[in-house]
Amino acid sequence: MATTIHIDPSIKAFIDKHGEETFPYECCGFLYGSDANGRNITVAKRVTNSKYGDQRRRFEITPQDYLEAERYAAMNDLDLLGIYHSHPNHPAIASVHDLAKAMPFFSYVIVSIMEGKAVDLKSWKLKDEERVFEEETVLISQLSTI
Repeated sequence: MATTIHIDPSIKAFIDKHGEETFPYECCGFLYGSDANGRNITVAKRVTNSKYGDQRRRFEITPQDYLEAERYAAMNDLDLLGIYHSHPNHPAIASVHDLAKAMPFFSYVIVSIMEGKAVDLKSWKLKDEERVFEEETVLISQLSTI
């Protein structure tokens, strides 16, 4: 069963801008919010793409960045809900590499950046206990942080 992820318009704009700024390289970052009444993304934080080598087709996040993301979530009473990254000159479709690195529970938001401009945004999540992605329905709507 596909899930729905709600993303605040300011978060979508933040992700789009990050992808455009780092083009032709992949950008990445963490997504935070609440999972209590549906998956609601209200905060995004940039992370440095630490991939050694070709950052045009891959991103990597250090263990230290994951630790800091967990701390940030705990200190701000947020859930760490996922990761976003860009696909320069490629569709917002999860790749085989994305699938191999995916963790259960996380949403993986991908923004397609074509010739430096954000053109599409999709989200993917692992199916329960399976190593396959299912596309999440993305709703861009104003969210209350209360």
